[in-house]
Amino acid sequence: MLSLLHIENIAVIESADISFEPGFNVLTGETGAGKSIVIDAISAILGERAYRDMIRTGTAKASVRAVFTGVPQLDWFGDNGVEYDPETVIQREIYLDGKNVCRVNGSLVSVTILRKLGIQLINIHGQHDSASLFDEENHLAFLDAFGDHQALREEYARDYGEAAKLRREIDALTMDESEKLRRMETLKYQIGEIEKARLEPGEDEALEQRRKILQNAEKLSNGMEEAVQCLYGGDDSDGAAGLLAQAEYALGRLLRFSDSFQTLHDRVADLMYQVQDAAEEVRDARDELSYSADELEQIESRLDVIHRLRRKYGASCEEILAYLERAKTELDEMEFADDHLERLKAKLNKAEKTAWDAALALRKRRQTAAQALSERILSELSQLDMPRVQFSCRFQELELTPNGADAVAFYMSANAGEALKPMSKVASGGELARIMLAMKNVLAEKDQVTTLIFDEVDTGVSGRAAQKVAQKLRSVAAHKQVLCVTHLPQLAALADTHLLIAKSEREGRTYTRVTPLDFEGRKRELARIIGGASITETTLKNAEEMLRQ
Repeated sequence: MLSLLHIENIAVIESADISFEPGFNVLTGETGAGKSIVIDAISAILGERAYRDMIRTGTAKASVRAVFTGVPQLDWFGDNGVEYDPETVIQREIYLDGKNVCRVNGSLVSVTILRKLGIQLINIHGQHDSASLFDEENHLAFLDAFGDHQALREEYARDYGEAAKLRREIDALTMDESEKLRRMETLKYQIGEIEKARLEPGEDEALEQRRKILQNAEKLSNGMEEAVQCLYGGDDSDGAAGLLAQAEYALGRLLRFSDSFQTLHDRVADLMYQVQDAAEEVRDARDELSYSADELEQIESRLDVIHRLRRKYGASCEEILAYLERAKTELDEMEFADDHLERLKAKLNKAEKTAWDAALALRKRRQTAAQALSERILSELSQLDMPRVQFSCRFQELELTPNGADAVAFYMSANAGEALKPMSKVASGGELARIMLAMKNVLAEKDQVTTLIFDEVDTGVSGRAAQKVAQKLRSVAAHKQVLCVTHLPQLAALADTHLLIAKSEREGRTYTRVTPLDFEGRKRELARIIGGASITETTLKNAEEMLRQ
């Protein structure tokens, strides 16, 4: 659960430490006091998008630090090389230049990686969630999440992907006949051009190396001749080999008088043999060096052919030859396309049958889950003072799609005698808030997230319905930590922990503070919510009665 939140320099909050407790935590305050800023700060440490506009005016950066306790040993830690600690600390710094620095238990992580952890720690439900409930594009995902269909979805996706791949191959073979003939002629020309050249792997590199030798043959010959002279000597001087032989002989004579020269003698002897070997190799290379203008001309002509092919088909002889094999394969497939097409169609029929079997198995599971989802949501709505509501998941059968062969839409009727219609056409604001709470509560049972945040989801709810919403949130808080931003006294009265968010001005700047309330503080805040700016003895007594009940 979220135990501690430290905020620095975010909007009107200069610095705040907020402690959250297990159970039902409520945040209240005047409009504009900064309740949404607290939610924005929590969103930031969950890896959601953060804006430079969040940074308090006059400061260079904003930061948020959160402490989570009782964190399970999620795979995320091992997958991302972050040390696991059941008391996990997340910190994020946001700079004016747009840079973000995120750390988990001291290890640097990217915002994207942080988001993958955040969705496993907290679910935030706000007023904007109603848009996703309205959008029928999301209803299938809601149903699959409730039914825990991930494994079946993955199995179907593999089968559908194989069928889609075969369809693409068939489409490529069933091109227009004139286009097919043009392509075949192009391939035949390219194959003939490459085969005529009779390339060998690595031929271009060998020829370029030989050309370099021929172009510098005179320099090579002169250099090797000079080396031979230095090693073997000439008319005017002894070469290195001869001088080393003399030194080796002289040291050998010294061995008759002292063994201490043995090591030195052996070293000089080794040098003598090495120089003699080198001299022989240089002399052989000099004698083998041969070149002619005709050979160089032939190499230039051959390289010109290869360079023309490289501009068209690849950067080396190996790539050109690889292109040749691909062109031959493609031409064969086109020349024998009818036979190949029949084989592909047979494979496609088999793959589509497999995909349909998976789609129908998924549909059956979805229909079972839809019945259970409807029953659970109706039960939740009954507890939220909507006993006459009707709710159903309507299926439309489709051809195979990436998500299966079904479209799903949620239909409901909020009042007795009314026909079932799409949710967006029948729900009022207050009804929608309760429907969303019911659905979120049902879906939350399927995940391991231990903290739920409700950001003013009670908008449009009042009276007895508000009391029902409050009781439902408190019942959810019996097995999960709940944080709720609210303007309803019914919700605030049932909180285990009540936090007041208030702003003030000092030296021309606005400051927000977050204060945990005791019984008297809660009584005054409830009286303010009930009666507005005018707090009377009557509203105070009413607030006290709500708290004691």
